[in-house]
Amino acid sequence: MPSALSASAARRLRESLDEQLSALGEAPFEGGDEAAVAACAQAVLRSGEPLRAAVKAAVRGTLAVLSDRVPGHSLEVRVPPYGAVQVIEGPRHTRGTPPGVVETDPFTWLRMVTGHTPWEQAVSDHLVQASGARSDLSGHLPLWSAPPPGGAGLTGRH
Repeated sequence: MPSALSASAARRLRESLDEQLSALGEAPFEGGDEAAVAACAQAVLRSGEPLRAAVKAAVRGTLAVLSDRVPGHSLEVRVPPYGAVQVIEGPRHTRGTPPGVVETDPFTWLRMVTGHTPWEQAVSDHLVQASGARSDLSGHLPLWSAPPPGGAGLTGRH
C-alpha cells in the first residue's frame, strides 16, 4: 500500500472497495495493494450510485499514491471534503496558504487520476482550480496507464 496510507486506512479501503464491488454485482478484489487503490477509484466511477465510504477511500488512496510518487511540499492538492496532500519539490510551506494549490471535487479527481479526464480538459472546463508555479499536474496524471478493454490490469504509470 502507498506509504502515505496507514494500515487502518488500507484496511478500510479494501473493505470499501469490496462493498462497492458487491453493490456492482462483482466479486471481491484479490489484487495487490496499489492495484486496490486503482480498482476502488474505477469501481466508484463505474457505479451509478457510488457508496460514500468507497468515494472517500478512493480519494484518500489516490492522494496517498500521488504523495508517494511526487514527494515535496510546494503544492497542496485538495479534494474536499475527503483529503489534501502536499507534493512536488520546492519551497516548503508551514503556515497559511501554500505557494501552489490545486483543488477539485472528488469525482473530477478520480476521473483525472484514472485517465478518464485529461488534466488539461479539467482545467479548461473549470473543474479544477490551480494556482502557483508548480500547479500543473499533467506530468503526474493519470496515476495509472489506461486499462485494457474489460477494465482489468491497471499498471503503474511511473
